[in-house]
Amino acid sequence: MKRFDTISVRIFSVLLLGILCSAALTWWLAFGERQNSISNERSSYRADRAKHAEQLIHAIDDLPAANREGLLKAIHRFGLRVVPVPTNVPAYQASTPYGIALSERLSKSFKIIPLPPAPENCLIRPDDRGPVDSCEALIFVLSDGSGLHQTIFPAKPPSTPIQAETYYYLALFLACIAALALLVSRMTIRPLQQLAQAATDLGQDINRPALIETGAREIRQAISAFNFMQLRIRDHIQQRTQMLAAITHDLQTPLTRLRLRLEKVNDHELHDKLVGDLSNMQMMVKEGLDLARSMDSNESLQALDIDSLLDSICTDANDAGHEVNLIDKSKVTVMARPQALRRCLNNLIDNAIKYGHRAQIHLLQSTEARQKWLHICVRDSGNGIPPDQQNRVFEPFYRIETSRSRETGGTGLGLTIAMNIARQHNGKISLSNLPEGGLEVRLSLPIKA
Repeated sequence: MKRFDTISVRIFSVLLLGILCSAALTWWLAFGERQNSISNERSSYRADRAKHAEQLIHAIDDLPAANREGLLKAIHRFGLRVVPVPTNVPAYQASTPYGIALSERLSKSFKIIPLPPAPENCLIRPDDRGPVDSCEALIFVLSDGSGLHQTIFPAKPPSTPIQAETYYYLALFLACIAALALLVSRMTIRPLQQLAQAATDLGQDINRPALIETGAREIRQAISAFNFMQLRIRDHIQQRTQMLAAITHDLQTPLTRLRLRLEKVNDHELHDKLVGDLSNMQMMVKEGLDLARSMDSNESLQALDIDSLLDSICTDANDAGHEVNLIDKSKVTVMARPQALRRCLNNLIDNAIKYGHRAQIHLLQSTEARQKWLHICVRDSGNGIPPDQQNRVFEPFYRIETSRSRETGGTGLGLTIAMNIARQHNGKISLSNLPEGGLEVRLSLPIKA
């Protein structure tokens, strides 16, 4: 059922079904016309045959009785013979179309006695080929009182239009239309697949080259609209990034001057509070700049050994006195931006240390819809996050007051930055509370061959 959801399969099915229905309708009409033609030809043949038989019977009736045997021997293939007129015959009517037509033509001139269809009533075999099961016989009472017996055989049914070689032609026809439907469906879906792949690549690199406008007019219009959309998005992101970077950069200078002037404050308690607030402001400015960079990264993609990157991050964390352990090895290489992915993992590990006191990293792999995924699971031993708020923590500046307070130093941008970087890699981040307590943050990255 899932395969039928694709456009290519639907186009192929509609084309194949439409052609088959058209062929079946054409065959039915042609076969019906053939049957009508055969029926009309048989009716005409029966009429001509009945007319000739009428003329022959009148000619035999006009001959003297002594000359009839010689004539009947000469025309023995017509199945005529002079017989005594039966006196006791069961009531019976002619049943074959030829018998009915002949009876209607001769009933005014001769008395007609129909005989029931039986082998003993057959004078000759049909076309002198093989035995006969049954036939129909008519006895015409001539003017001198003698009877003229004629045998009538049922007409042969028309030969079937489907011969042995017809099945081979039908198989060849079906193969041709199936190949044609497959070709048309692939020609139709290929531009859509290229647009879908371009949209996927756009999420990884907003500065990727524009698509070449080729193909049918509608496809060129879609590609042109896509290229224009990419240009608008790139300009919008660049303007927003430049604005945010300029704001954060310009804030650094007055914040630095404030820190220098705070050193002249003699009240130590007030000095510590002001320095703490200033540090929070500088951290927000720094993470705001990181957020801007996570939205627009000019770093190029390259093959990256995940195990080596995680070993380096864990070593740095352990050197800083934190408990961070890499439990598994994946032996997987992914296409990634090394510095951006390092920033993403650092944010996830920092959150685990800050709110769960330690971090354990597990590496898992799975396959979904023919796509292999690497799952980097960062687990802590904290209080977790309520399920109804697990999606909201990815919003900028959103914090959970019970476990994400300002005293921890968080600004509410860490997971937002991590999510932006994951999406740049066509990945995703999900949260789940562990049964034994704690939170698992899962970064899922696609594995490309």
